[in-house]
Amino acid sequence: MPYQLVIKSYAKLNLYLRVINKRSDNYHNLKTIFERISLADRIILKPRKDNLIKVSCNNKAVPLDEANLCFKAAKLLRDKFAAAEGLDINIAKHIPVGAGLGGGSGNAAAVLRGLNKLWKLKLSKAMLAKLATKIGSDVAFFVYDLPFAVGAGRGERIKPLNNLKKIKFWHILIVPDIHVSTPLIYKKWDNLNKKEGAGLTKPVCDVKILISALAKKNSFTSAKRILGIRPAGTPLFNSLEKITIRLYPEVKRIKDTLLRLGLDCVLMSGSGPAVFAIVPSGKDALRIAKIIGNKNKGWRVFVVKTV
Repeated sequence: MPYQLVIKSYAKLNLYLRVINKRSDNYHNLKTIFERISLADRIILKPRKDNLIKVSCNNKAVPLDEANLCFKAAKLLRDKFAAAEGLDINIAKHIPVGAGLGGGSGNAAAVLRGLNKLWKLKLSKAMLAKLATKIGSDVAFFVYDLPFAVGAGRGERIKPLNNLKKIKFWHILIVPDIHVSTPLIYKKWDNLNKKEGAGLTKPVCDVKILISALAKKNSFTSAKRILGIRPAGTPLFNSLEKITIRLYPEVKRIKDTLLRLGLDCVLMSGSGPAVFAIVPSGKDALRIAKIIGNKNKGWRVFVVKTV
């Protein structure tokens, strides 16, 4: 049997996402806190005898041609380092597509890391991360293989949060059956920024202050006390949430459902539509997930944790 490499490709959540402004290259400057979570796809890399790159997937929503981020990652490395081998890439999808969970970016990073090993390229994580920026803004975070990190620039400048290593969060994660266009959400944010400017929703605390409070207390509940946030409030923040909710009211319905169950740290991830809540324990997460799943058959409900 030909040698193959099997890689877990994790999803991410944005615990904090502040969009700062639009750049001249049409991307946006932002500041975010990434969290890697246990929900994962499986990537299988297998060499081919010809020089073709072939992608297969169990989800019809995933493109199998040059638009696929795994294909882009493999082609980038092959072209740059003149690798002669072809490659079969199989993606076993478990992360919902286009949900704000970074599934495609994580898949691309898994291919970069896998081919670095398969083709014996001996590239450092920093070198792989630099290549990752050519594929997508979130790819670099997954290359570094971290549980938590700050992303700056367009999200590609990664700073590990080593002071949060001891923290493990449990989450309820809900994904409705709707597709959200990330370019559309950013376009609407641009329009609103031009119109309202300083009137846009602001975070209750700076990202550095939030990280410092978390590092001291290892929990959001305790961090909220340090930050002086009311019990029903949250230090979590996402500039895009207001925009997505206006266009897709189902996202607000998910948020309201979680808030009614007594969960106060609730946020949309990325440009949506995935919404998550921080829960005290895995046991609580399973109990709440069962309640929500029984009443809302159109939602995909996951129990996930920091990995």
